[in-house]
Amino acid sequence: MPPDRSHALRFVLTGFTQDVGFRVFAFERIAENRVRIACTVRADLALSRRYGIQVQELPLLCRGLLERCGDGEPKGALTFTEEEMRSYMMGRRAAQDAAAQKRKPPRRPAGNSAGAAWRSPHS
Repeated sequence: MPPDRSHALRFVLTGFTQDVGFRVFAFERIAENRVRIACTVRADLALSRRYGIQVQELPLLCRGLLERCGDGEPKGALTFTEEEMRSYMMGRRAAQDAAAQKRKPPRRPAGNSAGAAWRSPHS
């Protein structure tokens, strides 16, 4: 049975700023009682490029980091670390490899000799 998300914490992206090579994403943590608490996650743009993470992916990845913190209140500013980027990249690569393994090999086109075994010879 999937977990009950009706009482889960939610994080809403409210914007971002640029800080010398870092993109700082601002979120609001919305608790059960609808209390909103501001929090931020910093992401190093040079590291994200090194691991093939596009800038457009970063807000969702940073929100995932906040969600993994669990019910504990995030303390101050968090950082999306190199280890987390590496882990994300390896997971993405594993998913791509699994998808490639599931693909069927391409069918070879039938040549002129297809069905020759059951055809009668031409006179």
